[in-house]
Amino acid sequence: MKLLFPNGEHDAVEVGQGEVLVGAGVDCAVMLAAPGIAPRHCKLYARDGQVFAQPLGEAVTVLNGKQIAAETAIKPGDLLVFARVGARVVATEKTTVPLPRRAPAGDEDGRTRVRMALPKFVMRGVSGPTFGKTFGVVGTLTLGRSAECDISIPSDEISRHHAKLQVVPDGVMVEDMGSANGTFVNNQRVHGTVLMKHGDELRLDTVRFLLMSPAAEAATAAQRAPEPPVLAAAPANSHKGLWIAILVILVLIAAVSLFLHFGVRALGRI
Repeated sequence: MKLLFPNGEHDAVEVGQGEVLVGAGVDCAVMLAAPGIAPRHCKLYARDGQVFAQPLGEAVTVLNGKQIAAETAIKPGDLLVFARVGARVVATEKTTVPLPRRAPAGDEDGRTRVRMALPKFVMRGVSGPTFGKTFGVVGTLTLGRSAECDISIPSDEISRHHAKLQVVPDGVMVEDMGSANGTFVNNQRVHGTVLMKHGDELRLDTVRFLLMSPAAEAATAAQRAPEPPVLAAAPANSHKGLWIAILVILVLIAAVSLFLHFGVRALGRI
């Protein structure tokens, strides 16, 4: 089995024998330098003829649009997303140890070049049991108290199947699934479906999320970056003007000295 990274973010990596560590640390076989990547983000390993992915700590790992929090089997055709870096799982004729990374050339150090963000949207929990957690939004997802939901929220105020999200070209479509306490977008109750865009708030009773687009955040950060100051070139005759000013000051000092000298003598004669 092999991991293929789109746009050449990293060399293809074969998995199936031994443990393959993914993260930002230099000890990782798959070293990725991108926002959200933990030093030791996820490990891939084989057992009993299957390959598994296991997130480490609080690192966000998404499998086929659903965030995973424990050991999960992967298979060819799956899409793995480590924070914002995606990799496609493909079959190979045989499994070997991870392929060696390319030697750094010039300014390259073999790390991921962030040229696209996967997934297109993420949900950031800002209250309740999901506070501080980030969920990738890919395809169609369900939210609710049930463990069968793509985003399971362990809260008594949440219905077993509370709401459904679907990514569309203009944003994310939200649909209430007959919840008891309602689904709200920007404090407006959802009746039917509502389109959410970057920066909108989704609320399921007291549990709140912010819908964020990594691409939009990057564009906003670029617009806010201050432009470097432009240093005006010194005029060609700037030194000439300086010497003229010094000469004028010296003349004034001399004039004042003469006036004081002769003025005092004149007063003495009176």
